[in-house]
Amino acid sequence: MEIYIVRPGDTVDSIASAYHTSAQSIIYNNQLAYPYPLALGQALLLSAEEPSSDSKSSEKPFIFSGGYAYPFISRWVLEQTLPYLSDLFIFSYGFTPEGELIPPLLDDTFMITLAKASGTAPILTLTPFGPTGQFSNYLISQIVNNQSAQQQLIGNLLSQIQERGFEGVDIDFEFILPEDKIPFADFVRNVRTAVNQLGYPVSVALAPKTSDSQTGLLYEGKDYQLLGEAADSVLLMTYEWGYTYGPPMAVAPLNKVREVVEYALTKIPASKINLGIPNYGYDWTLPFLRGSSKADTIGNIQAVQIAIAQNASIQFDEVSQSPYFTYILDGFTHEVWFEDVRSLSAKFELIKEYNLRGAGYWQIMQLFRANWLLLADIFSIR
Repeated sequence: MEIYIVRPGDTVDSIASAYHTSAQSIIYNNQLAYPYPLALGQALLLSAEEPSSDSKSSEKPFIFSGGYAYPFISRWVLEQTLPYLSDLFIFSYGFTPEGELIPPLLDDTFMITLAKASGTAPILTLTPFGPTGQFSNYLISQIVNNQSAQQQLIGNLLSQIQERGFEGVDIDFEFILPEDKIPFADFVRNVRTAVNQLGYPVSVALAPKTSDSQTGLLYEGKDYQLLGEAADSVLLMTYEWGYTYGPPMAVAPLNKVREVVEYALTKIPASKINLGIPNYGYDWTLPFLRGSSKADTIGNIQAVQIAIAQNASIQFDEVSQSPYFTYILDGFTHEVWFEDVRSLSAKFELIKEYNLRGAGYWQIMQLFRANWLLLADIFSIR
């Protein structure tokens, strides 16, 4: 596969002719919408082969690849994505202070069934969401410091695994109080011990730290070394530098992602580390005013469609290795940052450079086919 950057005068047909591929493969790979307009600076994934019905059922990438999804995911999107996933993280199961499990509001049975049929492991994702739907450090403190409630929760997790067919547990706790750092690591270890006895793994999500002394509620309660020892694997949440309430910038700038990976490697073996990858972008309305500005979350395909509709030229920032563009609508300037096959290729090369375990996606609710085709191509068995 090859990445091509759209230039003035390009059309799908002219690119197909110049690169000895088919227009249909370009349209399919890049999810182009009729009548197939292109944006200047758009990154296209080119392949030499015609897409076929068999292409969706090819071998999975030869690395770990996991993706988070809510039960309201489109069945079609899930079916298109599962062939490229080793693990499907079903988001999410909560719990009470007494250790009772709270299932998702929508039935997730179809996700478990489809995952298993595709050879993908369905993973129960455990989160400490309070009544407001936000991460609750009160709930975390209650469960990690109360052995009776903790054992009740672990027993309920084991029952779900055995009764529903889950094949592992992912622990995604955020805003852990500093004083709960060690009890939380002990909790992860206790869950792993129990779940491992059923033959299944336990993973834990880690906020993107770059040092032991990093301050802030996202970071102080997570000890990389302790959690790396306690879990079978970890997910580095290497995204959200650019975020809903922050100023415009890349969601996962490669220079910042690299800093997190290099720190993590001083505490955790590479064979346990999965690199977090965002499957979305943001559209900011300028000027940015901290405290009142709010970016719109958009899909990567949607970002390109906006650039086409607004006749915007897509740029690429070499430092962050991320695409972006600006446009004016109704008198307001907008700035958009998102992911494309160039930024994804850079992240895949980082995985290869440090021999990491694989990649974990937040989240797979929207199909970005070129990502999966590139992942399978780069990490296929040669």
